[in-house]
Amino acid sequence: MENYEALLTTVALMMGVSWASGINLYAVLLVLGWGGSTGHIALPSELSVLQDPLVIGAAGVMYFIEFFIDKIPGMDSMWDSIHTFIRIPAGAMLAAGAVGDVTPALEIAAGILGGGIAATSHATKAGTRLLINTSPEPFTNWSASLTGDVLVLSGLWTALKYPEVFLILLVIFLGVAVWLLPRLWCFIKI
Repeated sequence: MENYEALLTTVALMMGVSWASGINLYAVLLVLGWGGSTGHIALPSELSVLQDPLVIGAAGVMYFIEFFIDKIPGMDSMWDSIHTFIRIPAGAMLAAGAVGDVTPALEIAAGILGGGIAATSHATKAGTRLLINTSPEPFTNWSASLTGDVLVLSGLWTALKYPEVFLILLVIFLGVAVWLLPRLWCFIKI
């Protein structure tokens, strides 16, 4: 039973960091780094580098920048476009690190799954924001941006505290994303 709980916790952390990285990578790095350095989060040794004050500081600066850019219609989509090449590989790397000291094959498998989850959450966020940007008023952008921040924080908290609940919610998210992404793509092509 103890091995089952450890496996569940590891899988939830792996999927949680990759899912959240696709939405707001810098918030993930900041939360994990700060939480690990204060002892609130037990990070695998492969992710302990996130506790370094330089990493926490860099993540904090980038989160601060993203916090404001993400509220500006058009700029948010440009930021998302650039971060396609940052969030997805980072989500894969964080997922691989979250599984801890395992066989190289398991680490690569975790990275592949993590990259896929990060790509899905990133595409869902970026596509939704493109749709929202068609609205002439800025309040929907602000609401979507703040909702994304809350989702990342609450998602990580749930993954760390209630791994079973997080994994169920992740499956629901993936189902909604599979349904939503083709519709967003059709709208974007118009």
